[in-house]
Amino acid sequence: MKERVITQPRRFAWPLAAVAVLALGMWADSAQAAAADEYSTESAKASQSLLIDATHAGKRLVVVGDRGHILFSDDQGITWTQARVPTRQLLTAVFFLDDKRGWAVGHDAQILASTDGGATWIKQFEDLSREAPLLDIAFLDAQHGFAVGAYGALLETTDGGQHWQDVAERLDNPDQLHLNGIAVVKDAGLFIVGEQGNMFRSGDNGTRWNKVESPYEGSLFGVIGTAQPHTLLAYGLRGNLFRSTDFGDNWQPIELKAARGDLEFGLASATLLDDGSLVLVGNGGSVLRSQDDGQTFSVYNRADRIALAGVSGLANGGLLLVGQGGVHLANAEGADQVAGEVRP
Repeated sequence: MKERVITQPRRFAWPLAAVAVLALGMWADSAQAAAADEYSTESAKASQSLLIDATHAGKRLVVVGDRGHILFSDDQGITWTQARVPTRQLLTAVFFLDDKRGWAVGHDAQILASTDGGATWIKQFEDLSREAPLLDIAFLDAQHGFAVGAYGALLETTDGGQHWQDVAERLDNPDQLHLNGIAVVKDAGLFIVGEQGNMFRSGDNGTRWNKVESPYEGSLFGVIGTAQPHTLLAYGLRGNLFRSTDFGDNWQPIELKAARGDLEFGLASATLLDDGSLVLVGNGGSVLRSQDDGQTFSVYNRADRIALAGVSGLANGGLLLVGQGGVHLANAEGADQVAGEVRP
């Protein structure tokens, strides 16, 4: 049965399940374009504000979120430094190719870039006429990258972001359904997921895209390639999680059991750890871990039930969780480490 989850006009439908309630209110607040010379406001509490995504820039941790906040940590999340960022818009995703070169995307179809590990950023692209955010970004190499977003947005660069081209016409997406996630799949190519279960894949670095028959008609919020060739996971509403070992030709639903029954919270983000483990997070404080390439998952529900929107690994085997309330340092299961260990 097809799920209907949009309860407001479609313009305001927010595709990130983990922070849907919070972000819906902020969409209107942040819709006004920031002036070209506006930078994110410095705040001692930035690490406790709403954060949407987290990643590594080498050994450095980088997080992004509300009001243009980008923070980085060189001591595994104990202390955080706020970066200089030329926007006050909500940022939705961050991607680093290595320890220096990274990109972030967000509202007003903004694309920001850093060449110093996330300490400073420049604005590479902005399109106020879209009145909608970009939601994810991925690079194949230092020159070639793609960004996806609301209303079927698909942008491509072949020069490291100096120029971005709208290539949405390459997709069979006549209704301009939201594109929520993009990932590189090992030895296979690029994969996109989005609204109403839409899936697209490219085996030629994004020149041609084929629509994939989806195992699910509800919204998919993200996709991640695993450590194995041709293998990926797609995840979304109400704990729906699917695994493919053949680049999307066939899908296996992954059953998720929480302590109190089936997992019903939306899944918002995923990461592949250095040891090959997969971790997913979502609404209601759900933290899922797989040590068999995504075939099975253990499920941990945090006692605080906070909405989680992003996750990255820590050097000590723990997890960096971000979302409602900002940064949370957790053990491998997802429970908080020593109280008070994270300081702004």
